[in-house]
Amino acid sequence: MKMQYAIIGDVHSSKKDLTDVLSHIKERAPEAVLIGTGDLFECMISKRYVNERTFDNLEEVMLLPEGFVELLTFPSVIGNQEERILFITKTDDPMLGILSAMPERIELGEAEVIHGHQWKWGGEPWSLVEAEVSKNLTFYGHSHRSRLLRNGTEEEVILFDHPYEVKDGQTLVNVGAVVSDKEWVLYDHVQDTVTFMKAK
Repeated sequence: MKMQYAIIGDVHSSKKDLTDVLSHIKERAPEAVLIGTGDLFECMISKRYVNERTFDNLEEVMLLPEGFVELLTFPSVIGNQEERILFITKTDDPMLGILSAMPERIELGEAEVIHGHQWKWGGEPWSLVEAEVSKNLTFYGHSHRSRLLRNGTEEEVILFDHPYEVKDGQTLVNVGAVVSDKEWVLYDHVQDTVTFMKAK
């Protein structure tokens, strides 16, 4: 098993933000293995309209900047954006095969990665209500908000570039969003730490 993982998600087809984050990862953790938490792509059709029609052209459905797919050299779990694209698109475009092959979960030894849209969300402000997890350490995304929850207690302020120990108990780590925020998380499997990072 690798020693470090750079975990990123909620890119939403933002080529510029992804490029900046990948450069930051290369600078700060060049040996880290990249893993995605889903929503790499942006579906341009609102979930309110998914039952109204299907599309036979991906250009009508997803935002796909030139050169963006070439940056996606890492495995990722599926997010709600990818699921929506698959649901409303009927075409033999090979991109649909790529999306449909994205797993719901990726295991990293004693940890796991999931997008998080499968869980229960709600309240004001809108946030995670209940999570079904199978590992003691779970990385997720979906809300675009960096968050650390250890044994039911949330860290009130997330400090960037500061390692948090995640050795004991149940820990949920929201890795934040690449889009707009340029956030990611470095998971050190040997040190049992997670470090929230933010590219400039």
